[in-house]
Amino acid sequence: MRRPSASWLRRLIFTVAIAWSLFQVWAIYYGTIDPQRLGAIHLAFGFALAFLTCPSVRGPVDRVPWYDWLLAAAGVAGAVYIVVAYYELIAVQGGVPVTRDVWFATLTLVILFAAAARVVGVALPIVAGIVILYGAIGPAGIFNFTLPDVLYLHNGYQWPQIIQQLYITTEGIWGTPIQVSATFVFLFVLFGAMLDRAGAGRYFVEVAHAALGTFRGGPAKAAVVASLFTGIISGSSTANVVTTGTFTIPLMKRIGYPAVKAGATEVAASVNGQLMPPIMGAAAFIMANFLNIPYAEIILYALVPALLTYAGLLCVVHIEALKLGLEGIPRDELPPLGKTFLSGVHYLIPVAFLLYQLMVTRLTPERSALNATFSLILLIFAQELVKALLARRGVLVGLREGLTRLISGLEQGARNMVTIAVATAAAGIIVGMVTMTNLGYGLTQVLGTISGGNIWIVLILSAITCLILGMGLPTTANYIVMAALVAPVIAEIAGEAGVIVPLVAIHLFVFYFGILADDTPPVGLAAYAASAISGADPIRTGVQGFVYDLRTAILPFMFFFNPQLLLIDVPDPLRGAWAILSGLVGMLAFVISTQGYFLIRMTWLERLPLLAAALAMIKPGLVTDSVGMAALVLVYLVQRYRAARA
Repeated sequence: MRRPSASWLRRLIFTVAIAWSLFQVWAIYYGTIDPQRLGAIHLAFGFALAFLTCPSVRGPVDRVPWYDWLLAAAGVAGAVYIVVAYYELIAVQGGVPVTRDVWFATLTLVILFAAAARVVGVALPIVAGIVILYGAIGPAGIFNFTLPDVLYLHNGYQWPQIIQQLYITTEGIWGTPIQVSATFVFLFVLFGAMLDRAGAGRYFVEVAHAALGTFRGGPAKAAVVASLFTGIISGSSTANVVTTGTFTIPLMKRIGYPAVKAGATEVAASVNGQLMPPIMGAAAFIMANFLNIPYAEIILYALVPALLTYAGLLCVVHIEALKLGLEGIPRDELPPLGKTFLSGVHYLIPVAFLLYQLMVTRLTPERSALNATFSLILLIFAQELVKALLARRGVLVGLREGLTRLISGLEQGARNMVTIAVATAAAGIIVGMVTMTNLGYGLTQVLGTISGGNIWIVLILSAITCLILGMGLPTTANYIVMAALVAPVIAEIAGEAGVIVPLVAIHLFVFYFGILADDTPPVGLAAYAASAISGADPIRTGVQGFVYDLRTAILPFMFFFNPQLLLIDVPDPLRGAWAILSGLVGMLAFVISTQGYFLIRMTWLERLPLLAAALAMIKPGLVTDSVGMAALVLVYLVQRYRAARA
């Protein structure tokens, strides 16, 4: 990020960030702004901060060059034009663009491509550019080329028609992704940033460290649990790494973890934080809108898989500690667990209040987040007042400290939203063009032909596509693209194959593989953050983190074929508990077989049956579950025997 040397520039960036947060709170509180105009104002702030705070690859980091001022001004102008001309565009022109509209729209698209390349990498604008080019090709399009029959799904479109779809209507830039970003996502990200500034992030790390530090490889296990808790309040992998990794990575290195593995452990744990309800990054909110189901239901569906994911990662770090021969930290060097837990238990109040409103009172996500944020503001001031009074520094000092933390949270929340705002707007281009060109239908035909209608082949191809896109797209954009292109394909082919699967399981399938790709180079920003703390190479850190995360690869297949893991159609608590137990055993069997280590290093005669059992447990059934559990017990007994003989 840019670090301006001029104080006036720092104050300007600070003012824009604070103004953005306050505007969003005001807009959601009153709810009187049209969604399309709200999205435009949202993106205008995102453009301003993107070019003021994110330098280009070779751009200066201590000042804002003239071209970034120009890009910021042009982006703001293009977004604000929709706000100013909204009623004329809709009521007078009926949504048909005139020449002036085309020029402003073209300017906005160019700036959006530049901003996306700046903050999330070139892959997203490249994909968006390809789908626009595809829409422009055809007998009636800008480019009169002949496409292969399988891709000949439309006659082509002229530039004003493309502009109308992407800029005038709510099918493109101003569609569901940016609208969700401007409502649900911003408030949840702001809530998480303010809770972190209040001290909750450090508190979660200290509690996990106090509880798990004495175990074998304790700091690594503490990093996993701390990242789980931090994931509850943060939808950002990078923010999670910075919050927990600053403390846990040096401790891991202290007990003997190599720098690469210490950073990779934190990366894997932090990336999985996006799977942890209730925040779950921006993609989960967009998923709720795509599926037209309450966000509270998404939280319930995602809970068990998220916990299984972290159980698998705890198994991974335990095995790594065994391989490296590591021990824990002596108890006398750790803070007392009870005292540490009680010291920050008040941080759980706003989180519990948020969950209560979402799950019990069933308020809308934005109203729940808004109310929880207001309660958090009261908690911040109360906390700082108590601290000041106990230290005998006076009430005014406490109020000033509370205001400082509040303002810091408002600024950080806006900064954290820049990437999401730009990414959702750019991904809206892809969604709009897919709808306009009927590209999804063509992809269904292609995948159906390649797979021969086999649902397993379709799922594997979809997973590979997610991972490839994840090398260049952030998780939110990855999910939006996959939800628009691939999720409908999976649903149609599953139906043709006679596989009954809830639509939410399909969307969570592509969501999980998008998250899994979040630490793959070259976009894995979490790996760069972790390597800055560990001192290791960021590429090696990202690759190792991806290897750790591969144990998650079996889980989406499990809940695809066994929706009871999502707590869907669970006939009774006993059946639900059995589904969770079998999922846990399958996950652990997969982790152990792929890591090649249980009590001691495993032979291939031990690994292969365990891997086969784990794969068999993907599809639920008494026979497959029993065989999988028996295989795990048998390998354990063989390992004990070999360890005793060694």
